[in-house]
Amino acid sequence: QVQLVESGGGLVQAGGSLRLSCAASGRTFSSYAMGWFRQAPGKEREIVAAISWSGGSTYYADSVKGRFTISRDNAKNTVYLQMNSLKPEDTAVYYCAAAPVPRLRVGQQQYDYWGQGTQVTVSS
Repeated sequence: QVQLVESGGGLVQAGGSLRLSCAASGRTFSSYAMGWFRQAPGKEREIVAAISWSGGSTYYADSVKGRFTISRDNAKNTVYLQMNSLKPEDTAVYYCAAAPVPRLRVGQQQYDYWGQGTQVTVSS
């Protein structure tokens, strides 16, 4: 069982930055692939970024490539999402998720554990 708690969301102006954190409970965090997803009002939840258990492999949605960076610190049981050059279209609830496999996963159905979400609002 893994419990995930996101933090770091908030209100920021376009062009600004935020860093989201996701703290995980459980001693097996380092064996889980992790992902960040987001859901904007009236839209389906979509993947933003994913990372393998070691951090050696990462994936980014085209919409955030070059602006967002996913990373993890297995010693701290934490995964991060650094978001730069934010745009109003990045406004959404951001969710952290964990998949009980070492290689990164893109599909939502492959993630077993989810956080409660943190709101990110980007004003124009």
